[in-house]
Amino acid sequence: MGFVLFESDGHRCIAYNDLVRGDDGVQANQFLITEGEHSALIDPGGALLYNPLVLALGRDVRPHQIELLLCSHQDPDIIGSVDKWLLYTRASVVCSKLWGRFVPHLVPGYMENAGRERYLLVDDEGARIPLGDNAEIVALPAHFLHSVGNLSFFDPVSRILFPGDVCSGLVNSGVQYGFVEDFEAYRPCMEGFHKRYMASNRALRLWVEMVRELAPAMIVPQHGMPFRGAAIKPLLDWLEGLQCGVDLMGPVNYRPNPQRPPMPARY
Repeated sequence: MGFVLFESDGHRCIAYNDLVRGDDGVQANQFLITEGEHSALIDPGGALLYNPLVLALGRDVRPHQIELLLCSHQDPDIIGSVDKWLLYTRASVVCSKLWGRFVPHLVPGYMENAGRERYLLVDDEGARIPLGDNAEIVALPAHFLHSVGNLSFFDPVSRILFPGDVCSGLVNSGVQYGFVEDFEAYRPCMEGFHKRYMASNRALRLWVEMVRELAPAMIVPQHGMPFRGAAIKPLLDWLEGLQCGVDLMGPVNYRPNPQRPPMPARY
């Protein structure tokens, strides 16, 4: 069942957080935005989630009528099911122009109506994406924050920022979804992930400056729990000062004689 983040005057934002079961994969959230009869799906997920997500969406929208697939970056847990969405819907895929020639590698060559006309490629400065006649979703630059061609998405009606992997926390499957109340208590599940997956403090500081200008009412990441109200300021302050990625790299990370990993069992 979806978690309603926002609902007013025919505009809804819904999170689906519990579709990954057990140890099948990293916990991940998917998001639906509807404006009247128009709908967009943010970070729809991979093949692992396609069937559960379609069933969950069926309570809120007709899945085959989804118009936009908004993809923050190219990872399998973001866009691995794109072939199925292209096959069973008329949706356009929105992603960075840097990934416009890579995402089609996930789509069988024999599929019809799956060519470049199905892609809306976003330039580095971002773009405003119409959702029906009366709403839009803003694709915002989040360069090098996990991906070289990374996007965050902002819904001006609800004032919700969907930052993708930025602000994510790695929580166990089955943990009850809800807003972070105590940032310092929650921070440990974010720290290791951000130190490794965010490229640099400089990139984070530029992104935080942009987000502060937006003044979102909520920040709702692809993994873990959402933030609102008083939890947003300490989140942004922490990101602004975090040393991560290349800031932490040194010679020890580039050794020429790595060890052999344990080999998987043979069946």
